Amino acid sequence: MYGADDELAEKKIRGLTASGALVDEITTLTESFWMMLLGRLSPKGAKLFGSTNTDSPYHWLKTKFLDRDDLDLVHWTFTLDDNPSLDTEYKANLKKEYTGVWFDRFVLGRWTVAEGAVYDFFRPELPYVVDTVPTAQSYYVGIDYGTANPCAFILLGVSGKKAWVEKEYYWDSKARGHQLTDSEYLREYETWIGATKPRAIYMDPSAASLKLEFAKRHIVYDGVNAVLPGIQLVSTMLKTGKLTIHKNCRNLCNELTGYAWDPNAQKRGEDKPLKQNDHGADALRYLTNSIFGAQVIDYAKFNQM
Repeated sequence: MYGADDELAEKKIRGLTASGALVDEITTLTESFWMMLLGRLSPKGAKLFGSTNTDSPYHWLKTKFLDRDDLDLVHWTFTLDDNPSLDTEYKANLKKEYTGVWFDRFVLGRWTVAEGAVYDFFRPELPYVVDTVPTAQSYYVGIDYGTANPCAFILLGVSGKKAWVEKEYYWDSKARGHQLTDSEYLREYETWIGATKPRAIYMDPSAASLKLEFAKRHIVYDGVNAVLPGIQLVSTMLKTGKLTIHKNCRNLCNELTGYAWDPNAQKRGEDKPLKQNDHGADALRYLTNSIFGAQVIDYAKFNQM
């Protein structure tokens, strides 16, 4: 059994001779690993069996293999309803939770471009945005660090099955006319957080110097920066009512409304949001990824929360 999570993975199977291969989630492999694997299936009659969720129609698997008719390749497409191991209620819940590109890919089995708004269902109103929030059992903070770009703090309250964004902090150095140092950000944070005592701060993994400054006085971790799983998780939590946002968090609401997919990345077969006006959205993603399940979401367990 081999993993293939980066461009160096293909070295793991160099020199291997294989009569068969079983591959799960092909679109998550690097193209270099896939090509090396095909080259290792050298014995006569060797076969490869694989499965995958659909992705961008520009993904290399689609354009270089599935769309061709000159290869010794057979493939089938299935929808969510074709899965006999899932009960009807579970499938119905998934259909409610998925939206936009996620619905097209994971429910209908389509190779769909992620275009337009990332959170295409989101509106800064009920049920996503609320006037009041309950008392939290625990608090967490997400931080997206910026110097020339805005720096954002997000306070997340968690109680039982519910989570909510209670308040936000933004420092836009361009609008304010000057940047803050790491120590100044720490003072700003402690004024902003007041008497609330978060269990942990999940920070932009690239903010090494800020993390060191905050770690002198607080519990700080690198936030899990898995972009697509994080977006999918935030979408699911919002759609199912497990995540709400207080109406005073206007910057975050504006960002979620305007958060859009990068059309140029799509042409390369990549799903990436535009890197603009995303600071609070990124801080929220670090939080949800880090607290509620990060890289791989087990929806059966998630829906039982």
